[in-house]
Amino acid sequence: MIERALWNRRGALAALGFGAGALALAGCRGGGEKVLRVGSQKGGTKALVLASGVLEGAPYRVEWSEFPAAQHLLEALGSDAVDIGLIGDAPFLFAYQTGKPLKAVAARVSHPRPAGILSILVPGASPVRKPADLKGRKIVTGRGSIGHFLALKVFENAGIKPGEAELIFMTPSDAAAALRSGAVDAWSTWGPYVPTGQAAGDRILADGSDLFDACSFDVVHENVLRDKPDLLVDFLAREARAMEWRRSHVADYAKVLAKETGLPLPIAQATAERSLVVDGPVTPELVARQQAILDTFVRAGALEAKRPVADGYVLTSQLPKT
Repeated sequence: MIERALWNRRGALAALGFGAGALALAGCRGGGEKVLRVGSQKGGTKALVLASGVLEGAPYRVEWSEFPAAQHLLEALGSDAVDIGLIGDAPFLFAYQTGKPLKAVAARVSHPRPAGILSILVPGASPVRKPADLKGRKIVTGRGSIGHFLALKVFENAGIKPGEAELIFMTPSDAAAALRSGAVDAWSTWGPYVPTGQAAGDRILADGSDLFDACSFDVVHENVLRDKPDLLVDFLAREARAMEWRRSHVADYAKVLAKETGLPLPIAQATAERSLVVDGPVTPELVARQQAILDTFVRAGALEAKRPVADGYVLTSQLPKT
């Protein structure tokens, strides 16, 4: 896989004693070609940017790596295998508190959160009819994911105390198989996995649109702010234009999304319709709201708060000027 090859290459360089400068040069070709290494989750940044054509004329090359979920992308960011990736607010905070050298540099927001893009799914014939019925059940999701956060919020609102429902952590593909086989009772998931599950006969038990707004962040390894500020600022502007383009080109985006991910066109269309977000500034007020997300993880015993939330964000007013 692309991401594994990148990790192996960079790990080998580090083992030979090359420092950060040599690792940065390893991403360049042609004696100084500028390269921005962009990580994309399934159905995410890559499909949107390619569909919109916003990279035309960019004074650098984008090197894409794709990942099945935020956790895998965050691992690549934390190990300096990619430069930037779009991550949900909850998984970013979870990873940041584990000590990874990351910074959130741009916000992508949707108010209110569209329905059917972050949901807890159960099989169509499941006896689980309301969130409180999850007590004593097995729920699968990704550790530290936005699905993990959704499950914790649903538990809190339903009066389910920590330990009264079993959370099982798996990759999306394994989670889907576990739900199909009956090994688990519910799946807390996001993005294209929701309409895919619905097409297979699952129903939505609880939806994140009822609980909190959508907010994702472009996250970078700290080195990018020092080594590639010009590429960073340019890419963020192009990505923002791509998000604006998508609002009036949903069908065009869906076609590229289907091609890039292998999703059936109807699933890609449903995903495109449910994932309309816009560029938003990173402000002190937005950062302050992230504390509530961290507090949810901490109350559930899923995480310890070891770093001040505000230290993980670069305000829009503080972005490098090039």
